[in-house]
Amino acid sequence: MTYAIIETGGKQLKVEPGRFYDIELLHIEADEKVTIDSVLLVQNDGEVTIGQPLVAGATIEGTVVRNLRGRKVLVYKMKPKKKTRKKRGHRQEITRLMIDSITLNGAVFTAPEGVSAEPPVIDNSPVEAVAE
Repeated sequence: MTYAIIETGGKQLKVEPGRFYDIELLHIEADEKVTIDSVLLVQNDGEVTIGQPLVAGATIEGTVVRNLRGRKVLVYKMKPKKKTRKKRGHRQEITRLMIDSITLNGAVFTAPEGVSAEPPVIDNSPVEAVAE
């Protein structure tokens, strides 16, 4: 299993090839390639490379799936006995990023074959009981 810890949008995130992640908004259109150079750690089959603070020669290649807005967060401020109330809402702009590969000193690590980013389709049809 190969993974990396990257820094983007002021946050640190563990990423694996072949999976998608919601990160802070990147001003890039959908279906465009992104290269992230701020890699803090790379782990490949038990071999760990730790940066001080960044790993030299490590990059993350990804594709922007789409830009969207996150869930709404309500902020409600109230001062008791003063009749002061403020209700504010906020929706964070986020980018869904599909990680294509992790590169470390020229070696490219991609998702293993047979692994897909799409969740499996679950059949919710009723099951018939069989009497024996």
